[in-house]
Amino acid sequence: MSAITAPLSYTEARLMTATFAYLRVSKNDDVMTTANQRVELEQAGYRIDFWHEDTISGSTQATARPGFAAMLAKLRDGETLIVSKLDRLGRDAIDVIATVRALADRDIRVIVHSLGGVDLASPTGKLLVTMLAAVAEMERDLLIERTHAGIARARSEGKHVGRPFKTSPGQRREMVACLAAGSSVSAVARKFNISRATVIATRAAHQQAQVTA
Repeated sequence: MSAITAPLSYTEARLMTATFAYLRVSKNDDVMTTANQRVELEQAGYRIDFWHEDTISGSTQATARPGFAAMLAKLRDGETLIVSKLDRLGRDAIDVIATVRALADRDIRVIVHSLGGVDLASPTGKLLVTMLAAVAEMERDLLIERTHAGIARARSEGKHVGRPFKTSPGQRREMVACLAAGSSVSAVARKFNISRATVIATRAAHQQAQVTA
């Protein structure tokens, strides 16, 4: 790690490989500030050419953060990005691994200060990324499992799952009655100012309910 020196001017830094730092704190964080993170990195001896930051919820996807997006636009292939902690790179393990991989594809070095200044492109860093990928995969599986369980529970409770209905329960009952009385799908669609597909879906849902009743 080199000693702290004055940052290069934008023109000077652009003539050689530059080092960027990304800082983030939540809007609701009354203790930690981006200034604290900046001092932490400076005191650690990192030579930073460009600083970018966000004061935004950690639940926001990395690429959706204004400061992070602006930094990505300036970062050139082969340059270096320093963060104080790994979680600065995403809202969860899935987002972090996606960010790390996108940066690796551009040959951008990512250094995480809290992990002892490990370079994610180093053998130790690659091991960390592999472990993180496993965590991200687990998060994806759990998310899918929770989603399926929620859908099954909602259906068992008789709740509608999917897009909101375009008609009220009373209108759907009237539509079924019209169809049963001999009205065509097109006629019912015109009467309720909806698509034929909606009428057909309503009829199918009614028939399914009759079968399972």
